[in-house]
This record gives sequence, C-alpha cells and structure tokens, in this order.
Amino acid sequence: MANLKITLVRSLNSKSKKQIATAHSLGLKKIGAETVQPDNPQTQGKIKVISHLVKVTEG
Repeated sequence: MANLKITLVRSLNSKSKKQIATAHSLGLKKIGAETVQPDNPQTQGKIKVISHLVKVTEG
C-alpha cells in the first residue's frame, strides 16, 4: 500500500473547528509540519476537507 506525505503549508488561524480538528487528527499543528499517512479512503477524506491548507506528495 502506498503512503502519502502531507505537509501543512497554510496557517490554521481563523479556520473552522472541523478543519482544525482534521489537521490535528493527521498530526499537523504548525506550518511546515509533515506526516506520512497510508493512502486509504479515510486519509483521502481528511485531505479533501483541508486540501487548501496542505501539500500532498507520494512518499
């Protein structure tokens, strides 16, 4: 199974509680924070919620 490298590139300030909670559930709290997550439907759904805040690469 492939993995995705997810990097937070925009601030969580003034974002909705749902978006902040989604970022935290992925382990992203500060700009520049990176995490590696499995490429599955749950992760894809989380990325969709905060797609404008993150950069996703294969990794």
